[in-house]
Amino acid sequence: MQQGISVKRKMPDELGIFIGFVIIYLVFAFLCYKQGFISLDNTLNIARQISMITIIAIGMTFVILSGGIDLSVGSIVALTGVIAAIILNATGGKGGGNIPLAVSGALLAGILIGAFNGFIISRFRVPPFIVTLSTMISFRGLVFLICGGRPEGNLPDSFYFIGGGYLILPVPVIIMAAVIGAAWYLANHTKFGRYTYAIGGNEEAARFSGINIMNMKVAIYSLCGLTAAISGIILASRLFSGDPKSGQLYELDAIAAAVVGGTSLSGGKGTILGTFLGSLIIGVISNGLNLMGVESYTQNIIKGAVILIAVLLDQMRK
Repeated sequence: MQQGISVKRKMPDELGIFIGFVIIYLVFAFLCYKQGFISLDNTLNIARQISMITIIAIGMTFVILSGGIDLSVGSIVALTGVIAAIILNATGGKGGGNIPLAVSGALLAGILIGAFNGFIISRFRVPPFIVTLSTMISFRGLVFLICGGRPEGNLPDSFYFIGGGYLILPVPVIIMAAVIGAAWYLANHTKFGRYTYAIGGNEEAARFSGINIMNMKVAIYSLCGLTAAISGIILASRLFSGDPKSGQLYELDAIAAAVVGGTSLSGGKGTILGTFLGSLIIGVISNGLNLMGVESYTQNIIKGAVILIAVLLDQMRK
């Protein structure tokens, strides 16, 4: 009986988000019909554009579900992209850098940074906003220091396949789908997912029920660092360089995707599917406005309004 109640609570939220997405899509399909909004090429373009933010937003969803926030993901994107580029150059550069080693090194760096965030937050009970704001600034400075403020280029041609290649679909879209599938299973069919929801719903109750809060938060923030590193590798591949300026404001886009997708900023409520739909909504809005020739600052006003409406709706549901 209890399980049935849970399903009834989740379905209207996701269904409402999906209906909102369909309405927004149909509006832009009408307004941008001549610009080819509904074409296959543009659909793939939207999917490619949202892939990196969606991957980061998946990790961010687990963090927000646990009652936290991670502002450092944009800096992790830049740092891991530069680390991958440096390893490629150190192992042969354009003549044949070691791509598996570069990818592994970048992913490990993302996990370690996330683990550091989670450890400081849980061990010393420092608010996540303060910790991740500090690491956002510190690691952005570190990546500029490492490469002297200049992009790290001279990468092997085969590295471009990760961010710009095709396997019927664009490779970043395939990676995004794999991350979504793995995260959905993790959230809905493992102890890790149940414990994440429990911590966000009531941390003290979760602690008294025997959940190791420190270990869980280290794991949750490590997962967020991992997803940021995946996007950092994809972005470095697409740019064909490790750029210290890359990933700026990605943290806000990821938070926006999660919130628009129904993840509550107070924790304990949200779904992976909802985050994906939220990312789609933001991606469709951005793409449609671009096709209409709307200036970037006007787009920011519109996207900000969408996020505010999503937060207000969340508060009204409570």
